[in-house]
Amino acid sequence: MIGWSDSHLEMRAAVRTFVEREVVPLREELEHGNLPPYEVLRKYVHTFGIDEMNRERFDNDMAGGPKVSNDDRYERAVMTLMPMIELCRHTPGLVTAMGVSMNLAGNAIKKGTREQADRWALPLLTLEKVGAWAITEPDSGSDAFGGMRSTVVRDGDEFVLNGSKTFITNGPYADTTVFICKLDDGVTPSRERKVLSFILDRGMPGFEQSPPLRKMGMHSSPTGQLFVSDVRVGMDRLIGGEKALGGDAKAAGGEKGGAREAARATFASERASMAAQALGIIEQCLMVAVDYAKTRVQFGKPIGEFQLIQNKLAGMEVARMNVENMLFRYLETMRQGKSLSFAEASAMKLYSARAATEVALDAVQVLGGNGYMSEYHVEQLARDAKVLQIYAGTDELQITAIAKDLLRG
Repeated sequence: MIGWSDSHLEMRAAVRTFVEREVVPLREELEHGNLPPYEVLRKYVHTFGIDEMNRERFDNDMAGGPKVSNDDRYERAVMTLMPMIELCRHTPGLVTAMGVSMNLAGNAIKKGTREQADRWALPLLTLEKVGAWAITEPDSGSDAFGGMRSTVVRDGDEFVLNGSKTFITNGPYADTTVFICKLDDGVTPSRERKVLSFILDRGMPGFEQSPPLRKMGMHSSPTGQLFVSDVRVGMDRLIGGEKALGGDAKAAGGEKGGAREAARATFASERASMAAQALGIIEQCLMVAVDYAKTRVQFGKPIGEFQLIQNKLAGMEVARMNVENMLFRYLETMRQGKSLSFAEASAMKLYSARAATEVALDAVQVLGGNGYMSEYHVEQLARDAKVLQIYAGTDELQITAIAKDLLRG
């Protein structure tokens, strides 16, 4: 039977204790104050030795050490996803901020040259520094590549970058930013241009990072805009270096590889992990709703005895089981040395995001007026859950990806 092992449950208990002791007391300040999340995240990473584990893994990978076994891949995935579930029970934004810095930005740079990995990736993988992964633009949300307007022009031994990005997680505070743009050679049509990724540091001339944007939810995850105006960089900041420029535009930037394919692989991994975020939200909302239904008395009896309330609670439990089983299936593919297809990752993300949003809103409804107030926490989780249907690809984009894969088969 697929499920959590005893060691996994012990880890969950340890993470839960940490969250209750170190995160929950800061929730209001993270939610409504001006507290960036990075110090509490660093404390979490250090407490559980994640920084040292990532450092050892980095050294092994860079030295061409033993290939990771399927069982090790599985355990690493559990070590990543289990804490995500626990953090998302209280402050889902922390997971977004940490994941973008350590996973998206850190791993994107790690796949570049050895010098780039040593200089920029390792500090992100250990959370010594904060990273951002910048692809979304004001006019190219779901059409991330086709509508991309940010450009790079080669000027001798240098590159000149121009453009803007929006809705960038960690954007306001990032020390290191992966900036994704198109190579303007003056000939290739915009939609067919090669996509390249560059590494930018805070404070570079022409690089501006906005203050945090105000938004509906995920307040513990700072989001901002980036503005790049005639930023000059050398080959050392092009991820992959000279190799990234090789071949024609379609081969290097299209389906067969390059920054486009790397971004698509990132999307697939990110979408699969959404199930862990959704599960944390669902579990917490269900727990609060059940406890409330047992103790809230109306018309002389607990509201949990009313059939309409029971219907909502039952539906929430079905959603919890479905999302958890999707997560187990994802982990099992790793144990078998396989990967989810892009369509499978999209399906996982589509269902989980919808389920988390619906469960959170049902929890608000079960609690009635109290659910609408911040005291019971479900109003925050309802606001936080909604973005799961938007970022890393909207619901509509997931549907298209799934359908195209089915029709292609």
